[in-house]
Amino acid sequence: MGQEITSLLARIDAEAFAGVVAAFADKDRRWFFSGQGRSGLAAQMAAMRFMHMGRMVHFVGEVSAPSIRRGDALLIISGSGETPVSVGFARIARAEGAQVVTLTHKPKGTLAGIADIVLPVPVETTEQFGGSLFEQSCLLLLDSVILSLARDMPDAHQLMLHRHTNLQ
Repeated sequence: MGQEITSLLARIDAEAFAGVVAAFADKDRRWFFSGQGRSGLAAQMAAMRFMHMGRMVHFVGEVSAPSIRRGDALLIISGSGETPVSVGFARIARAEGAQVVTLTHKPKGTLAGIADIVLPVPVETTEQFGGSLFEQSCLLLLDSVILSLARDMPDAHQLMLHRHTNLQ
């Protein structure tokens, strides 16, 4: 697993990665996260990490999520880039004037064609079960975005600890 992840991460397009980091630079922007199935679970984990960094985040479909509007952004994780629900969400977000960011291993797919920023996750072959390599890599890439942002925040780790759940 480690070798597969290392090999995949070594093939990430640095310019595309920098585009995702730049999209998250606006601390006041509202972010919506989405994905279906296991990609959705990775998106939920990433959303929580961005919340810990002080970003305004929502997961699409949660009852407390507001409507997406101009100036907001939607991050969608979709391996196939063709999942009808994800493509539909991207189209709605674009129609409302929101920016769409996607992580996908199909950079020529429908979702990538709608997105403003595409971070290709180059899964070719894997010995892992199902789409595990894709989901693991997406979470690591989004954690790397957070680390890039944290470099400019001297109190990032304290913020994370303060925002971590206290209802335990």
